[in-house]
Amino acid sequence: MRILVVEDDPLIREFVVEVLREEGFDVIHAADGEQALAWCGRQPADVLVTDVKLPGGIDGWEIAERCREQHPDLPVIYATGFSPVAPRPVPGSLMLQKPYHPERIVEAIREVTNGRASPPV
Repeated sequence: MRILVVEDDPLIREFVVEVLREEGFDVIHAADGEQALAWCGRQPADVLVTDVKLPGGIDGWEIAERCREQHPDLPVIYATGFSPVAPRPVPGSLMLQKPYHPERIVEAIREVTNGRASPPV
């Protein structure tokens, strides 16, 4: 299962990527909205994990909306420490409050994929 992680803080991004790879996920990552949209166009992900507040003109909400134009059923996990915009209720999405425990991101991925993201037995 391929996970796209969008996070502007390099330490958080590296940590999340490492945790997900240790769980056996194929992880691609981006530091901003433009990089994320480029990945969405090239390699569709099975789950999008995005920070809400990002540098530049593209935030996590817009990344999700634009990726879902091509992949309407894309599960999205929004992560935020602060968001000036109220969460948008989108089917197949989940909101995580930062900071979160690494196990929580793995649980969230399993939750939005209805368990399809369980590790091989």
